Amino acid sequence: MSEYKLIGHETYLEKFVTLYENNELPNKILLSGKKGIGKSLLTEKFLYKIFNSNNDNELIKNKSHPNILNIKKNNDKKNIEIDQIREIIKFTNQSSFNNKSRFIILDDVEFLNINSSNALLKNLEEPNENVFFILIFNSEKFLINYYSTPFFLISLINYMNEFELSVSETTVDDLLVNLINNKHYIKQEFIRDNLNMIIELFFYKHINTTKKLSYKVKEYYYSKLSNVKKFNLDYETFFLEFKDKLLSE
Repeated sequence: MSEYKLIGHETYLEKFVTLYENNELPNKILLSGKKGIGKSLLTEKFLYKIFNSNNDNELIKNKSHPNILNIKKNNDKKNIEIDQIREIIKFTNQSSFNNKSRFIILDDVEFLNINSSNALLKNLEEPNENVFFILIFNSEKFLINYYSTPFFLISLINYMNEFELSVSETTVDDLLVNLINNKHYIKQEFIRDNLNMIIELFFYKHINTTKKLSYKVKEYYYSKLSNVKKFNLDYETFFLEFKDKLLSE
């Protein structure tokens, strides 16, 4: 078992174990935040709880457990490559020799390229029964809140790669400026479908982290956006005001 002590995430660990034991654990889990805060350790401790024999512990420690696939960016590569995603596809399609759950731990999600993210999206849409994905996203600049899903994150990475936006360096403010300037709220299906989520990420950052904005401001813009959708009003007018008032600093 890991010699490192889990600090600050004990409640999450207990929650994950309880959900698993009650057959309520989501088959796609996203852990996001700054690198080094304990996301990988939380995952490892959880796996020790699920596979709890001495032999299991040693296999998990050595990353050789037959029910667990660990994927992350190779040190000599710039991205997680499509061949690594093919390993996931092969793993999900093979049968489990012991009928126990299988787990895919995908670390360094921010390093997916457009080919690997596309392949992963297809696999996430219909994961096989009793197969769980745990995705670990390391980012100090792009804050993903607890409403975000793995599917949304991978789709967002796919979009950012397509338009050559750095996943590690782009903030949610940068993303909004880019989609407003290029009118992607009209042209891009992913942006149209996820406008509320992206705007929610913006307000989450500036209400809870930077504390530059208030809930009153959030409610004002949510109300305006709702009216734009409800009455088929002009998106451009809404976003020009949003950019001028909230993104001009």
